[in-house]
Amino acid sequence: MRMQPIAINPGVRTSRRAMVPPPPYDSWFIATVLCIVGLGLLMVASASIVISDQQMHQPFYYFYRQLIYLILGIALGCVVIQVEISVWEKISNMLLVGAMLLLALVLFPKIGHSVNGSVRWIGLGIFSIQVSEIAKFAVIVYMAAYLFHSNTEIKTNVTGFLKPIALLGVVSLLLLREPDFGATVVIVSTALGMMFLAGMQLRHFTVLLISVLTGLAVLAISAPYRMHRLTSFLNPWENPFTSGYQLTQSLIAFGRGGWMGVGLGKSIQKMFYLPEAHTDFLFAVIAEELGLIGLFVVIALFTFLVIRILLIGRKAQRLGLHFAGYLAYGFGLWIVIQFAVNMGVNVGLLPTKGLTLPLMSYGGSSMLVNCITIAVLLRIDYENRMMSLGLR
Repeated sequence: MRMQPIAINPGVRTSRRAMVPPPPYDSWFIATVLCIVGLGLLMVASASIVISDQQMHQPFYYFYRQLIYLILGIALGCVVIQVEISVWEKISNMLLVGAMLLLALVLFPKIGHSVNGSVRWIGLGIFSIQVSEIAKFAVIVYMAAYLFHSNTEIKTNVTGFLKPIALLGVVSLLLLREPDFGATVVIVSTALGMMFLAGMQLRHFTVLLISVLTGLAVLAISAPYRMHRLTSFLNPWENPFTSGYQLTQSLIAFGRGGWMGVGLGKSIQKMFYLPEAHTDFLFAVIAEELGLIGLFVVIALFTFLVIRILLIGRKAQRLGLHFAGYLAYGFGLWIVIQFAVNMGVNVGLLPTKGLTLPLMSYGGSSMLVNCITIAVLLRIDYENRMMSLGLR
């Protein structure tokens, strides 16, 4: 018996496709974060293998610690992602106050932990908390809440931006006492960018920007060590074995890398020539081992990540979720500013600062806070999608 072909109604296929629920999160955003974190783990293992073996007699000591921090960060992120964005708005003031208390607490002799002359950590046994990372997160959450509640005032009145600037001044003074000039620049720059995106009048923003730049310049030249850094980076080859040592070694790494790099794990500069190779100067090791092509990949990944974050923020704004939008904008600005500063330091365009590559460089506090940040961004994206479907 001959079987008759069964006719399939095209409308049935369309309805079946329509029944498939959309993904709850931005898959491109998640994939980009995974690529950055994965590459970061690989390069931390490579950059720290020599110093780890020499100091700890374990070649992958720093890699294992970074992996533990990442696992803890993912676990913490799984908790944070369950928290509604409106909760962050409600606790924004408490977050800022808590961060300021921690910044003050770290200055006490028996509480603050000193590394390389800077008191930026609170020791907790085998772990240390870098308070400036918590302060960055808290300031962004506070600024997003302030811009949401006082949006009209900040667009029309001078007092609208004087209030947050006063609090930023207190945070900056506490950071400068550590001292941590790099974190101060990142926090102030991010806050200014958020106010600009919130619609501050151009003349007010220009006056504020000039005032802040003038203040930062005065702070930079007021301390001898800051002035020393400012002058040494302009011509590091003048004192290649003293003040310009770190930068010259970084530039040598870039020169050795060329287009294709010397190969993964084959860096010479990480062998006690380049200080902080697995933290502040990881970008230079990437340049040496993976070459200019590797640098382009890293830059492209961060560029795409920030674009996705800004798109998440714009979608939240269009849906009327203004606090979530400002929060996403703030996190995007934070990542791009810190990445740009770290890259500028590594190539000699900016003075040396203690700033890491977000999601890549070795650092427990940085990794944990970055994981929380990614979780909050995923929550914003989730709420955007639920709102678009009419489920919220």
